[in-house]
Amino acid sequence: MKIIIMLVILLGILGADEYKAIFDCSSKDSAFIASRMSLIERTITMIEKRGDTVKFALTIHGGCTKMTTANLNEILEDAQMQAIQRAKESITRLSKKQGVEIVVCAMSLNAATIDEDDILPFIRISENSFIDTIHYQNKGYALMTFK
Repeated sequence: MKIIIMLVILLGILGADEYKAIFDCSSKDSAFIASRMSLIERTITMIEKRGDTVKFALTIHGGCTKMTTANLNEILEDAQMQAIQRAKESITRLSKKQGVEIVVCAMSLNAATIDEDDILPFIRISENSFIDTIHYQNKGYALMTFK
């Protein structure tokens, strides 16, 4: 009986596909950013429900950088602030519960005058997120862009 159970588990593992993707966010549209972060979460759930595995990463630069800071240092309209808050909640879940590596570009932070000390603690700061994106692609990750 133990052999049959182990065989079923092994066959399940061998039959599972691995989905690898790097999501690249540069959009400045706060509502769009929030919807895309939620879409990544739903995509992970759908893939895992099939019994497959997920290895996702997210690179952030340009207009997306505002969702990486604990303290926004710019004035945003209420609708923008609510969308950015939803995006921050999504990336927190993506990182902490679903193991998504999140990387923000230091050059973009500098351009947006966001201090590196204000970045959420689970986000890695990269010298240049393009380098990270290329690295992931070279490791077989599919490129998904949010512009």
